[in-house]
Amino acid sequence: MWDEIRTQVFRSGNRLNLLIGINVIVFLFLSLLGVIEMLTTRNAAISTFLNDYLAIPSYLPKLLIRFWTPFTYMFLHAGFFHILFNMLWFYWMGNIFQEYLGGKKLVDLYIIGGLAGAFLYVVFYNVFPLFAEAKYGSTTVGASAAVMAIIVATATLLPDYTIQLLFLGNIKLKWIALFYVLFDLISITGPNAGGEISHIGGAIAGFFYIKNIQGNTMLGRAFERFAKPKTLQVVSKNYVVKNSTLRSREEEIDSILDKISQSGYASLTKKEKEVLFNASKDETS
Repeated sequence: MWDEIRTQVFRSGNRLNLLIGINVIVFLFLSLLGVIEMLTTRNAAISTFLNDYLAIPSYLPKLLIRFWTPFTYMFLHAGFFHILFNMLWFYWMGNIFQEYLGGKKLVDLYIIGGLAGAFLYVVFYNVFPLFAEAKYGSTTVGASAAVMAIIVATATLLPDYTIQLLFLGNIKLKWIALFYVLFDLISITGPNAGGEISHIGGAIAGFFYIKNIQGNTMLGRAFERFAKPKTLQVVSKNYVVKNSTLRSREEEIDSILDKISQSGYASLTKKEKEVLFNASKDETS
């Protein structure tokens, strides 16, 4: 069984499986460590210390000496149901995202979304009077911000893509994303304020990540102009032809993504679906 798990997580080349595997391994390690400690010493000092050491604090002086926590917090979870629902949504939405944009962009957005959630959490706790006292001892953990980035990004890319939910039937991704964003917005003054705020940060990151890819924001257009190659000095005819072919392929993929955003995946021709599928395979490999 261990060989099968190792193959699926570390050797399959599937970035989604890798990220889920890391989250599960960290959770099991810290949880089992806590169980062993409780059985043998009647306290869980080491596992509690590790959780606190890797969680992101909102208090700036503490954050400065634990500068790694904006990254590590996104691989920790506070309980079984916390990681269960995060990983389920990550698996469902991550598969769709990875199918269209590839595994590399999935990893990129997971990290970006987690960092954005950490940033907004720290800003809110140090700016708004509501958190003036809580910030000294507050920390947060979880992949929720990173997963929220994937949910919103997938819904932004494929707003009319439909999935089936138990008891609810077929629902378009745009309504799922909108529900979660609104729920988080009205919950940021509740008992899990830090978590809800970080979700909003991830959602913002996911939205602008896709808009930048599509070139529909000022930042995205500026990046495209900067990245666009200028007149090449002809050194090799073969190189010029290859460069031109790559540029044409990128433009074709961008055009297909724009069409999906405007009209949905069902509007694509068979040839366009094949182009997108082949590009996704190249990105994942």
